[in-house]
Amino acid sequence: MAKAKKSSDKAKKSEAVNDGKKSIEVVNIVVSTSLGHDIPLEKMAATLSNTEYNPEQFPGLVIRVKDPKTSALVFSSGKVVCTGARTMENVRESIKKIIKSLEKINVKITITPEIKIQNIVASGRVGMDLNLNTLAMKLENTEYEPEQFPGLVYKLPEAKATFLLFSNGKVVCTGTKSEDAVHKALDILIGKLKSIKKVK
Repeated sequence: MAKAKKSSDKAKKSEAVNDGKKSIEVVNIVVSTSLGHDIPLEKMAATLSNTEYNPEQFPGLVIRVKDPKTSALVFSSGKVVCTGARTMENVRESIKKIIKSLEKINVKITITPEIKIQNIVASGRVGMDLNLNTLAMKLENTEYEPEQFPGLVYKLPEAKATFLLFSNGKVVCTGTKSEDAVHKALDILIGKLKSIKKVK
C-alpha cells in the first residue's frame, strides 16, 4: 500500500509540474564594468587569498566573493566581468566588495562603476510536456541532436533570446539583458508552443 501511495504521489507531482503554470527565475546575471584604474594583478594575487591568477594561461585574475556567492574576472586595465549573481542588488554588493579588497593593496577606486548587463540566464518551465521531435520540425532556428544532448536549442530572434527546451517542459533562457525581457521571451515562446499544439 505504501508503495502504491508513493507512486500515486509521484504521478500527482509530475501532473503538478505540468499543470499549465509557467514559471521562470533568474539564476545568473553576467555583467561587465570598469573601475577606471589600472590594477596590479600580481600584487592582488599575492595579497588576497580568494584569488586565482595564471597569466600564462589567461590575462585575467579570478576573484571569488563568498557573500553574495559570485566570481569576477579582473583585468589589469580595470575591466571587471562579474558572474553568479541572481539579482542586480547582489551584483552591486559584489562589485563593492571587490573595490574594498583593492583597498588592501592601496588601490583606491574613486568612481561609481557603471554596470552593464551582458547576459541573463534564467530557468523555469512552460507548464506543458513537449514533443521535441515535432518542435524540431515545426520551428525554425532549432538544433536538436538527441544522441548527443537531450535538450533542443531554439533561437528566438524577436526576443534576442536562446532557449534550451526539455521534453518535461523545463526551459533555460539565455541572451536577454533584463528580467523583463526574460518574461517577454517566455511569453512569446509559450505562444509559439501552443500554436503548434493546436495545429496537431
